[in-house]
Amino acid sequence: MDLFLIAHFAGRGVAIDTTQVDSVVDIAEVVQVPRTETAIRGLVALRSRVVTVIDTGTALGLEPTPESARRAVITRVDGHHYAILVDSLEDVALFERQPLSSGLALDRGWQAVGTGLIERDGEPMLIVDLAALVPQQAAAA
Repeated sequence: MDLFLIAHFAGRGVAIDTTQVDSVVDIAEVVQVPRTETAIRGLVALRSRVVTVIDTGTALGLEPTPESARRAVITRVDGHHYAILVDSLEDVALFERQPLSSGLALDRGWQAVGTGLIERDGEPMLIVDLAALVPQQAAAA
């Protein structure tokens, strides 16, 4: 069994492997950066460092995350910290990781971020890879 953080983004409940989670925070005002990827909402100061804020909805090819969203999961990709915006967070719990079935069709960006499934209260929930939400140009910087 593995430990997962249960979150909601882009209107969907997801499971995040806690090994990808540095912390969970409420972020302050985001400063926009011109000419960046559309999935990059901007930058925010967090604990004496600058963190890139990722708009989860846009990264998935869906509607942008509401401007009012302030809750984020902090993750590290290639040595850089990113704030992944979430609609809400629920709990941390142990679940049995299951593979994605070959017949499962995930739409839009969900295919790129889905790595497996957990079963919660009899319902399947997608396990997402936070690093897959970070635009390639941002991760390479």
